Amino acid sequence: MMIKSNHYFHMVDQSPWPLSAAIGASMMTSGMISWFHSLNTSLMILGVLVLLFSTYQWWRDIARESTLQGLHTINVIKGMRWGMILFILSEVLFFFSFFWAFFHSSLSPINEIGLLWPPSGINVFNPLQVPLLNTIILLSSGVSVTWAHHSLMEKNYSQALQGTFLTVTLGVYFTLLQAFEYYESPFSMADSTYGSTFFIATGFHGLHVIIGSSFLTVCLIRHFFNHFSSYHHFGFEAAAWYWHFVDVVWLFLYISIYWWGA
Repeated sequence: MMIKSNHYFHMVDQSPWPLSAAIGASMMTSGMISWFHSLNTSLMILGVLVLLFSTYQWWRDIARESTLQGLHTINVIKGMRWGMILFILSEVLFFFSFFWAFFHSSLSPINEIGLLWPPSGINVFNPLQVPLLNTIILLSSGVSVTWAHHSLMEKNYSQALQGTFLTVTLGVYFTLLQAFEYYESPFSMADSTYGSTFFIATGFHGLHVIIGSSFLTVCLIRHFFNHFSSYHHFGFEAAAWYWHFVDVVWLFLYISIYWWGA
């Protein structure tokens, strides 16, 4: 006699994509070391390609499970909500360590940097130029993603699509401006503790903007193919939460590093 067990959670099928993604990430990080030491980018590029392929396949399976197979029930979505909340909390602690390092160095500068902050010889960015523009861009993107979310809940799918597209566009624009800022930077990561804390904190935030833009791009494509409804759209909701987190972190970065720290 066969006994069927019903669970409140989704029993995922066996998948090769976690393993291939781990292999791709390992190849990418090893390739970055090879790039730094011997200027050979072959392994890093191969790792990035493997990671992108695994990510595409993995997200495709998740989209199929939630949209076509109906495996993401209400109880499953509750668990995913808590998972996303805990993930964002871990990211908050991640950035907290960077702010700790920055304020530890800036509030009590040591003799090696001349008891000054910013250290002598460091020409900092003007907070009223590109940093302020990037702040306006990210705040505007927070408005547009909220517009898209509320439009989706109100079954206005056209405006939801427009709002998501605008958010992705603003995210890409932010990344381009930050790349320009790095290119024009009068100091480098090797310039005292200011350079290291500045590029570590803003660089990892820039990486999170790229991840968030990719997340929303996937949601944009899924929305175009009618994967979301007014009551079943946790994929988009998680992306919106993540984007708001990125916005809030940037506000702290702008106030502490660009404005107060300068």
